[in-house]
Amino acid sequence: MTTLGTPLSPSATRVMLLGSGELGKEVLIALQRLGVETIAVDRYADSPGQQVAHHAHTIDMSDPEQLKALIQSCKPHLVVPEIEAIATPALEELEAAGQARVIPTARAARLTMDREGIRRLAAESLGLPTSPYRFCNSLEELRRAIAEGIGYPCIVKPVMSSSGKGQSRIDSEEDIEGAWNYAMSGGRVSHGRIIVEGFVDFDYEITLLTVRARDEDGTVGTHFCEPIGHRQEAGDYVESWQPQPMAELALRNAQEVARKVTDDLGGLGVFGVELFVKGDQVWFSEVSPRPHDTGLVTMISQWQSEFELHARAILGLPVDTRLRAPGASAVIYGGVDAQGVVFDGVDAALRIPQSELRLFGKPESFVKRRMGVAVAYDETTDAARGRARRVADCVKVRQADIQS
Repeated sequence: MTTLGTPLSPSATRVMLLGSGELGKEVLIALQRLGVETIAVDRYADSPGQQVAHHAHTIDMSDPEQLKALIQSCKPHLVVPEIEAIATPALEELEAAGQARVIPTARAARLTMDREGIRRLAAESLGLPTSPYRFCNSLEELRRAIAEGIGYPCIVKPVMSSSGKGQSRIDSEEDIEGAWNYAMSGGRVSHGRIIVEGFVDFDYEITLLTVRARDEDGTVGTHFCEPIGHRQEAGDYVESWQPQPMAELALRNAQEVARKVTDDLGGLGVFGVELFVKGDQVWFSEVSPRPHDTGLVTMISQWQSEFELHARAILGLPVDTRLRAPGASAVIYGGVDAQGVVFDGVDAALRIPQSELRLFGKPESFVKRRMGVAVAYDETTDAARGRARRVADCVKVRQADIQS
């Protein structure tokens, strides 16, 4: 039986999120609805999650001493990493000493914090099918890797980045140096290492949200949401939809791959498993041990969103992954580099039926920064995609006209 306390009291159940952007914000809201005392940590002040949490802290989470000191001071019952740029050896140290319970585990946080750890686990330890790949520490190593077997086209990514930052496609030798430089500028932590992947000729790409949660008998069970399709530009998702149509055998193969990698990582919570699919064949791409950006669609398509599923699972509560209706999401980009922006067209957006709007509240806008998302449902995913895009197109971000 799970017992939850009362926030801001000696009996409180305290959960700390390391990284409090738009995804963390929704997890915090889901936790608060269950009466959990929440602690939002981020690298910059007034992040989306910090705006809704009981407590907010701003530190460099890649600094092990700062991270350990904060966890030891706040004494959370659960520590939930929500980004990659975290001093995971410090989490492993605290977990080993019994001073922190890390979600899903400190080992999982370490392995998935960069593409090298999780790719080597999937391909070399678990034997899962993946695209051909090499890791490179220099421009010359990248050139050799492509020449010695990776070939063209190929994809270059920093070993540590998020939302497609630093990712690009190489189609010829003329593209190599530019791709290397872009990867160096796009990584969350600059340590001059990239992964280059041979191109997989896939039909479509999915995110398979995989939930490890305690069943009624106390054992950990694996639950799958309906597959999510998505469209990317420059490695960053711009729209997603659920369910993505799949052949029955392809779906079983996808679930088997997701089960194997999440069983190895262990712990509780939502995992965003990214897979390539061609016919009935499935290739593993990446996994995040947390809610996934493409899963924003679940706020309208599922009875319990990925954020509610994550909150419930990490607290040991039952989960329900059923689909409510076909749905879609469409990203709203900043379009401008400015602080304290305003949003026009919100009223028009909210007049479109069967839709919802989420503005993240980020204190600073960039041209390609996600500032909000539109979600919609309909009888089919195609209709829902059209509806979500109409909602997103209504909203325009601009510099605030502030009179002195």
